[in-house]
Amino acid sequence: MIHVYMDDLRRCPSGFTLVRTVDECIELLRISEVDILSLDYDMGPGEKTGAEVAAAIAREGLYPREIFLHTSSMAGKKSMYEILYQNKPEGVILHNGPIPFERLDEIESMARRSARK
Repeated sequence: MIHVYMDDLRRCPSGFTLVRTVDECIELLRISEVDILSLDYDMGPGEKTGAEVAAAIAREGLYPREIFLHTSSMAGKKSMYEILYQNKPEGVILHNGPIPFERLDEIESMARRSARK
């Protein structure tokens, strides 16, 4: 399982696979088993948004085990949350905010241990 971080500008946290476009994110969700997904909303001027990823997840049943919304756009966060929440299967954890620092530290530690093996 992989962790995916979709953002056009921010630095990718350790232990995550970075995707910079909506299409790249959707494709990765289609071909990979995703454990944690963290979504931005605004992906740059004239680009598709995180709401399109949320819609594809709901439409195609591409739900990862856990989803975080790290966008600074309140309207975008609301839009993504509503799309994902209305359709999410039982057992999927949806957070209306970013990954807590403590959790990021845990993921980074796990990634380091895996890299040493």
